[in-house]
Amino acid sequence: MAAGRGNTPAVELDVGGCAVRPSSPDRVYFAARGETKLDLARYYLSVGDGIVRALRERPCMMHRFPDGTGGEKVHQKRVPRGAPPWLETVRVHFPRYGRHADELCVTKLADVIWAVQMSTVEFHPWNSRRADTERPDEWRIDLDPMPECDFARVRRVAHVAREVLDELGVVGWPKTSGGRGLHVYVRITPDWGFGDVRRAALAFAREVERRAPDDVTTTWWRRDRDPRTLFVDYNQNARDHTIASAYSVRGVPEATVSAPITWDEIDNVDPRDFTIATMPGRFAERGDLHAGIDDTAYSLQPLLEWAERDERDGAPGPADIEADSPG
Repeated sequence: MAAGRGNTPAVELDVGGCAVRPSSPDRVYFAARGETKLDLARYYLSVGDGIVRALRERPCMMHRFPDGTGGEKVHQKRVPRGAPPWLETVRVHFPRYGRHADELCVTKLADVIWAVQMSTVEFHPWNSRRADTERPDEWRIDLDPMPECDFARVRRVAHVAREVLDELGVVGWPKTSGGRGLHVYVRITPDWGFGDVRRAALAFAREVERRAPDDVTTTWWRRDRDPRTLFVDYNQNARDHTIASAYSVRGVPEATVSAPITWDEIDNVDPRDFTIATMPGRFAERGDLHAGIDDTAYSLQPLLEWAERDERDGAPGPADIEADSPG
């Protein structure tokens, strides 16, 4: 792959009939192998169906790296002025601050490549869609390892999580985080607000913790967690909390990717193997492993009943945990 100093004139890409001109295409974005901004764009083109499915019609925060992943990261909610007329946005409100933002709303691959032209490496979508941004249709299970937690423990916990999902009659769709953890996504009917989705996610996390108490923690404050454990991060379901989407590249020199996997791969997968260099071939051979994710949406009612049971037994809800914990 090409390397350079970013002095090459822009190239023009025809993406579904939309012209996108990545400027400084030879600027090195990923130092480990010298991969460039144009390499990044070509990667997203190669997994186009997958990244569009992962982002479709969701408010999306862009994590931009104007000088490559070795430089400053910019968290950008708002689409800037001067965006092409074919780019779509969705307005989200932030009542606490009395503000709003018109965020990127991907409906086609050209939207993704435009964002790459704007130096976006990571895509962080909401778990709701523009039809009703206050009603999530996605429940996210974030298996987040603490600093001394090895990947063998992550694998064990993933199997426990699947066991609980199976007992609920729910299909979960796993992916690597692009880092040291795993994510599992579940489509849900958009019948609840963010608070209830987070309560349900906490009830699920507590059940996983009951079954694997030596491996799992749901302790809210990081300083109070055993560094060898895995935190099931239910708070990733809170409003305006986002994590990298399926197929999103991560902003690290190795250009790792948050890669959809099958449950059968859990015991052998190495997250470091999924990069912008290796994923195009995998996608060409196997297609989008999350292609069926929208086929069935599940009810959160059983998990909300678990939450009510836990709260009757004295367990605090998510908001109480934050309120009662020292800053």
